[in-house]
Amino acid sequence: MRLEITCDDRLGICQDVLQILRDHEIDLRGIEVDPKGKIFLNFPELAFDDFRHLMPQIRRIPNVIDVKTIPYMPFEREHYEFSLLLSTLPDPVLSIDSKGCIDIINDAGLRLLAGHEDSLKCEPLMQYVHGISLQRWLDKKPQDPIYEAVTIGNSEYYAQLLPIWVNDEEGSTAFAGAVMTCKSEPVTASWQSQSNEKAFERLLTDNSTMKRVIKDAQRMAELDAPLLIEGETGVGKELLAKACHLASPRKDKPFLAINCAALPDNVAESELFGHGEGSLSAQSTRKTGVLEQSAGGTVLLDSVSEMSIGLQAKLLRFLEDGVFRRIGEEQEVSVDVRVICTAQGNLYELVESGEFREDLYYRLNVLALNVPPLRERKSDILLLAEHFVTQACKKLGRSQVSLSRAAKERLKRYQWPGNVRQLENTMFRSVSMIEGYTLEPADIRLPELNQEDDQLALDIDDMSLDDAVRRFESHVLRRLYPSFPSTRQLAKRLGLSHTAVANKLRDYGIGKQRSGRARKAERTKN
Repeated sequence: MRLEITCDDRLGICQDVLQILRDHEIDLRGIEVDPKGKIFLNFPELAFDDFRHLMPQIRRIPNVIDVKTIPYMPFEREHYEFSLLLSTLPDPVLSIDSKGCIDIINDAGLRLLAGHEDSLKCEPLMQYVHGISLQRWLDKKPQDPIYEAVTIGNSEYYAQLLPIWVNDEEGSTAFAGAVMTCKSEPVTASWQSQSNEKAFERLLTDNSTMKRVIKDAQRMAELDAPLLIEGETGVGKELLAKACHLASPRKDKPFLAINCAALPDNVAESELFGHGEGSLSAQSTRKTGVLEQSAGGTVLLDSVSEMSIGLQAKLLRFLEDGVFRRIGEEQEVSVDVRVICTAQGNLYELVESGEFREDLYYRLNVLALNVPPLRERKSDILLLAEHFVTQACKKLGRSQVSLSRAAKERLKRYQWPGNVRQLENTMFRSVSMIEGYTLEPADIRLPELNQEDDQLALDIDDMSLDDAVRRFESHVLRRLYPSFPSTRQLAKRLGLSHTAVANKLRDYGIGKQRSGRARKAERTKN
């Protein structure tokens, strides 16, 4: 039973209330005094007759204004509010006393330490957290917070420790412990850093080849020359380009990108170089292109291989002398920008086929990086998957989700034709749909090969050799295409020419029936 007593301030009023409780032999469980003139009592339920005699006696105490029953004590409400707030936090949060023992821990912290609250309470935190001299720090009674990388289990976290100091009414303070928050990533985004090394921290890898690419990129970032980044779709070419910009002397200037594959040629030219007033239509106003907008900074030409031959010529001239003309104007514009280009696959193959200017290729290929696909970086799959799971949990505002052993094996076996982008999207979708806290293989939806396409056994009783070979080729190509969606990738895998594989895919009706350049031409025509 809980009572709320409203009263005027008077010396000794609490003593009068407690005397009445003693007279009725009531076992007091708790008392709270509100400075605003309220006294709260917590005691066992009373029989009706006892309660009927108690209430008038309390009301007759001098300066008591009102007495009523309440469902909970203020402290109880604050306790449950606090517990609910902690439970909604996605990061592990716990409180320790001055001896380093666990006092309070939220749900994410319980999962991190793999225990129940009752079993973890009063346990020394040092037996779970490694990489920091926790007790030595507590013994110093610190005034300032610290931020340290720690190891919990087999995983690394970034722990922020905030010291707790309690003030009394006389203004003196006493050290009472600390609150620790654990995060999977640093609090300060690495993009905010101005150093070369920090700019590349978001490029997570445990693969030796990828580490060499990043090391080369760090050196190339400081050079003021065109940079060509090649690699399959979704490998992180744009992320690498941004890192190169942020690690360059141009980091304080704009970084702008234009997707050459997403725009018709006339639109792409206008976006890149701009146009004069009335040049496109009678109503069109003068527009500044991306090159001018990013003056002093960096321009990223994404999918430069999709650029038309005419636009390639104009880009070549700009790279040679740093000047260009807006569409519909005669005046030349001079701009100082660094150009970074990305291309899917090997750009030189397009040079050999006559689809890309050789002189422009050599102008762009002053510095070059080739990003390996995710299937060649098996050690990165789980590293990136766990990172994307953590990011997804933060975006969705939910508690941390983990990957089961079976889920990890499923991720490692998959070929990831869409590379890192596909992995990121898959992890976000999986986290957003799961109801529990552990991702199982059934929670990870991935495109699967049809069973019929996985069977290479052929019935050749009524087939000619030619038909049997064609049937076998069709099975092989259908089986491999999902993992190698580019004809150049597939050609390299099979040891054939790009043209031969493209013709076979077209003959068997596999994959894209038209090239990206053909689709772009059709859009432009329409």
